[in-house]
Amino acid sequence: MDNDDLVLSTPSNFPAFPYNPPYSIQIDLMRHVYTSIEKRQVTIVESPTGTGKTLSLLCSSLSWLVDEKDRARKGQLLQQSLSSTAPSWVATQTLDIRKRELDAEDEEYEERLAKARKTEAHFRMLARARVTKKQRVTVNLAQGHVDEDAYLPDEDCEDSQDNFSPAVRALMAKSEMDKTKKHDPASQEDEPSCTKIYYASRTHSQLTQVLPELAKLKFKHLALGGAVPDESTTEYMSRADRHACQKKRTLGDVNDDKCEVDQRQWRTVSLGSRKQLCINEAARSRLGDIDEKCRELLEGKQHQRCQYLPPVGDDTRMLDLRDQILASPKDIEDLATAGKNTQTCPYYGSRRAIPQAELITLPYNLLLQKTAREALGIDLTNQVVIIDEAHNLIPTLLSLSSVRLTSNILSTSLKQVSVYYHKFRNRLSAMHALHLKRLLNFLDAFQRVAMDWMTKKSSAKSKWEDTEVMTVPDFIHRLGRKVEGINLLEIESYLKRSKIARKISRYAVDVSEGEKPGRHSSGVATPPLHTIEALMLGLAGASEDGRLIFSAVGDTVEVKYQLLNPSALFRDVVEVARSVVLAGGTMSPISAVVSELFAYLPLNRLSTFSCGHIIPASNVQTLLLTKGPSGLDLEFKFAQQSNRQVVSELGQIVLNFCNVVPGGIVVFFPSYVSLNYAREAWSQIGLLDKFSVKKKVFSEPQESSGVEMILREYAIAAKAHTPLDKKTGAVLFAVVGAKLSEGLNFSDDLARAVVVIGLPFANKNSPELQERMRYANQTESRSGVKRHAGGKDAGTEMYENMCMNAVNQSIGRAIRHRGDWASLVLIDRRFSSPAIRGKLPQWLRDDVAVCETFGQAMKHLGNFYREKKQR
Repeated sequence: MDNDDLVLSTPSNFPAFPYNPPYSIQIDLMRHVYTSIEKRQVTIVESPTGTGKTLSLLCSSLSWLVDEKDRARKGQLLQQSLSSTAPSWVATQTLDIRKRELDAEDEEYEERLAKARKTEAHFRMLARARVTKKQRVTVNLAQGHVDEDAYLPDEDCEDSQDNFSPAVRALMAKSEMDKTKKHDPASQEDEPSCTKIYYASRTHSQLTQVLPELAKLKFKHLALGGAVPDESTTEYMSRADRHACQKKRTLGDVNDDKCEVDQRQWRTVSLGSRKQLCINEAARSRLGDIDEKCRELLEGKQHQRCQYLPPVGDDTRMLDLRDQILASPKDIEDLATAGKNTQTCPYYGSRRAIPQAELITLPYNLLLQKTAREALGIDLTNQVVIIDEAHNLIPTLLSLSSVRLTSNILSTSLKQVSVYYHKFRNRLSAMHALHLKRLLNFLDAFQRVAMDWMTKKSSAKSKWEDTEVMTVPDFIHRLGRKVEGINLLEIESYLKRSKIARKISRYAVDVSEGEKPGRHSSGVATPPLHTIEALMLGLAGASEDGRLIFSAVGDTVEVKYQLLNPSALFRDVVEVARSVVLAGGTMSPISAVVSELFAYLPLNRLSTFSCGHIIPASNVQTLLLTKGPSGLDLEFKFAQQSNRQVVSELGQIVLNFCNVVPGGIVVFFPSYVSLNYAREAWSQIGLLDKFSVKKKVFSEPQESSGVEMILREYAIAAKAHTPLDKKTGAVLFAVVGAKLSEGLNFSDDLARAVVVIGLPFANKNSPELQERMRYANQTESRSGVKRHAGGKDAGTEMYENMCMNAVNQSIGRAIRHRGDWASLVLIDRRFSSPAIRGKLPQWLRDDVAVCETFGQAMKHLGNFYREKKQR
């Protein structure tokens, strides 16, 4: 009997939500997410920043998880009852016994985690009491004499399966997996698993906001001790003060230890990379790729094995760390600290905790890439996946599926494989020799195609484009008959299975450095063959959806493989997960997400939700400005962005805004080029000096290193009021789609106005964009869907959607909480067209004022800020 036969009804309220009562839009959102999970749907959720999106997503999904666990238990008992042929009184007694057994199992497990919390508290107390000495980096890792046999491929992958049946292949694969598990400290063999929530976001900084929100929730099954305040006590607390004992622990809070030990908590795991979690200072201090160093230390023998990995076969330390990780929620920094306290690797410890976790937080790339999921042991079958900040999902999918290599990487790979093959070919088995010979043929043919392309381009001069786009079949054909018959997926699978790329690279580097083979150099670089491996996987997997773009960069050739269909990578997630929730503050236009990612889904599997804002309507005004002070039509197409008259008119507009807007103004330009040109032009005619009289002027730096300092200085200036020189606030010039246009909080005086100049369309001359638009049109044509008269084709629609998605992200920098207020000004007459206005976020699109004259805009702004000042 399937547990889903016991259907869960959507609750009308959510008692675990910490603020009573929730806003109506929060209730609506939580009900929608709960229903979508129960119905096994993919849903797209748009909830503006400041509406408690993260808290609502956690509350609704975890509420479903609690109900699902209860349903699973009822299903077990009901199944046993239905299958029993004993008299009713015997069956009843048997069910009672089984129920007590299940309760005892749960209690025993929680006691184990409570013990782990006590151990962790003891470690924290010791850490506070002692002076931690920096680890001495004296171990000469992976150096010393190594026999040449160490460069030979492992014989474990000697399973040439060409002549074996699928059943035999599966048996051999299982044997291979069993061998691997013996050496993998994160092996999850025989680990009990449970239904879980995977919560993904783009960066770890965004994920750090999840655990504090989790601590606010009031689930009854967590209150096993005296740690949770009674409801009668918390009823009169403010939103900020309620659940003080559940706030995120800091390592310095001695008084929190007892609270945590007594309280059952959500079993939560934060997944990160080796770079973030490695605690081996000797490995971190070495030059090169830390992933490669870690793998080298994992495979090492005796003293070369990492000191933070327990000996093979001894799982005690790793299991203790696993229990500490599950005992209380930890972010990446907490994980690293727990690893240092227990002298056990937190990277492998966190992986070991995955099966029994209820909530797993992880960055996009670990969730979306199949290779990363396999490496971590993540199985999404029937699990719930929540992707926050999902407006970045399509660009991320395209980025993860692209591979970029240069002719230098290609020639280095060819040279390394050639040197290795000729050195060891007499010692290689037939299977290894065959695969390496095929790889050599592929690399040799690839280099020949790249050199021929560069030669043809150089000889043709101006008649030949700097770039050329090839389909995968065209590229394979150019490689020649010798390569056309090769199964690239088979070679890629061999490289992955044998892990020979590292041995080839290590041997080639040792030889090139003039070292005696058998002695390792100190640095560990990423093998160039890994790039070739990724390219081969792409070429083998998407013949219709993939393109290769050859470009000339100086004297070298750059080849980029680009997958045009973002849904191909994501489909693996959607088809196995129980439910997928895409959530974001600005998902508009939602139709773009549906068309690019879910065109194949049946309508009953897909749902959408878009809610209004929690702020009063009077707290935000949106103006579309179509004319400047002189009556000039405002249209900032690419050619107009360097028009002196138009840029001068724009400067007058910004100057007028500086005179009426209090606090800070953030002005978004379409590009750095247009921003720099405007600043230079304004400086020459004295407008920048006039800006400076009213507000301090800042510009977004092109280098990431300067962003933090600019933001800090801007925040101070935006909040400053200096009556002596009549300067109030600051103005910040930024770029749509750059560092300041998303993920940053310009609340209150940091942005009393957000101004967007022009429509930031991407460069239509980009080969990648042209291919994506062409592919979208071809897909639309194949689908047989007819456009309405005068409608845009799919490529143009996608191009427009990309632009408006970027605009919506910039708009979202203002209005960050219920009491916030600001004006949003869109400067370009094209914003007034119904097609463009319809792609603005739902919460503001119905209340937009189109200003036909500049005087109207200034009147709206003046009235708005006077009203706010009177309050």
